[in-house]
Amino acid sequence: MSRYEAFVARKREHILRALDDACQATGLSGLDDFELEHEALPDIDLDEVTLASRLLGQPAPTPFYVAGMTAGHPDAAKINRLLARACERRGWAMGVGSQRRQLSATRADAELDQWAQLRAEAPALVLFGNIGLSQIIGTPIHYLQDLVTSIRAQALAVHLNPLQECMQPEGTPQFRGGRAALQALCAELGVPVVLKETGCGFSARTLRSLEGIGLAAVDVSGLGGTHWGRIEGARAANTPGAGMQAQAAETFRNWGVSTAQSVIHARSTLPRVECWASGGVRSGLDAAKLIALGAERVGYARPALEAALAGEEVLDRWMAQQEHELRIALFCSGCIDPASLRLRHAAMMANTYFTWRRHSRERGNPEGFCFSKSGSLAGMTQGTRLRQARGFPRSRE
Repeated sequence: MSRYEAFVARKREHILRALDDACQATGLSGLDDFELEHEALPDIDLDEVTLASRLLGQPAPTPFYVAGMTAGHPDAAKINRLLARACERRGWAMGVGSQRRQLSATRADAELDQWAQLRAEAPALVLFGNIGLSQIIGTPIHYLQDLVTSIRAQALAVHLNPLQECMQPEGTPQFRGGRAALQALCAELGVPVVLKETGCGFSARTLRSLEGIGLAAVDVSGLGGTHWGRIEGARAANTPGAGMQAQAAETFRNWGVSTAQSVIHARSTLPRVECWASGGVRSGLDAAKLIALGAERVGYARPALEAALAGEEVLDRWMAQQEHELRIALFCSGCIDPASLRLRHAAMMANTYFTWRRHSRERGNPEGFCFSKSGSLAGMTQGTRLRQARGFPRSRE
């Protein structure tokens, strides 16, 4: 098997594994720990509720996007073109999968993705390029600018995947110099740079280290959805000589920071950088919870892929369902748009507008301490925890 054939086989297996429930960190997003407060007297009409939002400082019809999933092989073009048409039609943004192969591909290989045809079919689509941190280290800026130009992207996403690279038999876990490379990219690329994880989220420590480097947005892509450590572990189990990676993947099957906690970290540490949330988002209500926590945009991956593989009509119905559910959540919260929901909860966090349910119901903990998975918010009473999560000063309780 040639290197290219091995690459195509790997990408096809990635798609199949991403659809496997065993590779999903289901129940770990943290979203079940939150509920929005019901407003029985909204004082608005449902048809007044709008999903209009902002994206990288510009108006956008919805706060939704489809996260980048696949690129660089024959199957990817059909999937991406179908997603692109639907996203343009419904006012969603879209990311493409990793463009790594374009950095070294022949002209014929580079045309496999059919970017020109995608753009002809969806000329007004807000599209994000995608490349890994390992690839931007040492790569001249003009090559990265070519990636942006090839798809007429409005931004370039740089993905972080240290766990995946450790588990992947073909992985490249070389990240030294990454922060400096990111800073140079932000300064020289000419379009906004979005930093995104790939299913393991962000700690507050990591986010603090990014302050001042020039990022336009951070996509937290937290624990709770597709887990690339599990995917690569499943692949490694069938790869001769990769038994160590397969065992390590089992050990690290729940590694990461939850999506909800990652959003809280992002809002409190990088308040001037747009916060995008993905990772285990399965409904419009999940989206509303993340917006209330502070996310400006909410992304879907596996559910969008499943719908796309079922056909364009199914994909369109699924997207309409997410929009409808978000509208209901806004209406029943008394909010006319996503920004109103976000601002209301930012102001009311100090009064514990969210209810953390599990600590008292499941742990017999009437004092209001949070036994979070990370432990980072444990030991605070409920009001203090929520105030500090969103940057409010600690008060005496």
